[in-house]
Amino acid sequence: MAESEAETPSTPIEFESKYFEHNGVRLPPFCRGKMEEISNFSLRSSDIWIVTYPKSGTSLLQEMVYLVSQGADPDEIGLMNIDEQLPVLEYPQPGLEIIQELTSPRMIKSHLPYRFLPTALHNGEAKVIYMARNPKDLVVSYYQFHRSLRTMSYRGTFQEFCRRFMNDKLGYGSWFEHVQEFWEHRLDSNVLFLKYEDMFKDLSGQVEQLARFLGVDCDKAQLEALVESCQQLMEQCSSDLPVCRGPVGLWKDIFTVSMNDKFDAVYRQKMGKSDLSFDFGF
Repeated sequence: MAESEAETPSTPIEFESKYFEHNGVRLPPFCRGKMEEISNFSLRSSDIWIVTYPKSGTSLLQEMVYLVSQGADPDEIGLMNIDEQLPVLEYPQPGLEIIQELTSPRMIKSHLPYRFLPTALHNGEAKVIYMARNPKDLVVSYYQFHRSLRTMSYRGTFQEFCRRFMNDKLGYGSWFEHVQEFWEHRLDSNVLFLKYEDMFKDLSGQVEQLARFLGVDCDKAQLEALVESCQQLMEQCSSDLPVCRGPVGLWKDIFTVSMNDKFDAVYRQKMGKSDLSFDFGF
């Protein structure tokens, strides 16, 4: 296996142990030793996978997927621990063996790049929903997340964190490669590619796409009810977890002019050949 230690700077310490590199991609330490098992993970045709780069609106998406696929009530979702219903494939808990034995239909999350997901998923054996978020808002949310968790112990400046993001020095590797890799597979029959910003710009259209992709039959009245429930869910999410799900364009309050110019230059360099675009503010 192409795994090697990657130095994590002691200032700031982002994890208590070191990252490691797998096939040239920097991954969190808990992924070490399980990449082959992940590649061979068995899928079922009824599986629903949610994949994102961290802080791309994962929590919001998982709750919307659960609501649409299960016909759940948004108030009910607010009272339950949704993370227990949708475990993360590569996390230490609950672990691959337990996830493998979950009752169908399984809902599974991951932050891994497309290339590291189970081979069976590449072969179209399950449905996967990918959501991308504009990188300026994402890096602000990711920074706030690192600052909020004691286990991360991040005490550096936002400028330092943003520089690491632009240089692909965070866990799960390059955001630029992560989103472009999935964008290249957006036309695969088992892939639905969504954007976080579109949830705020055209919720009705996103819910309709989601329902169609998940095979949920609904008439106009039922669709309107789903949209209303998802709107309620979004309002709950925004008030409960503002750090994780801030508004579109929150980067404008944090980026300096100089930082924005540098970020734009890196963005053009790494995304210049892609036709994938993002809204950076409404």
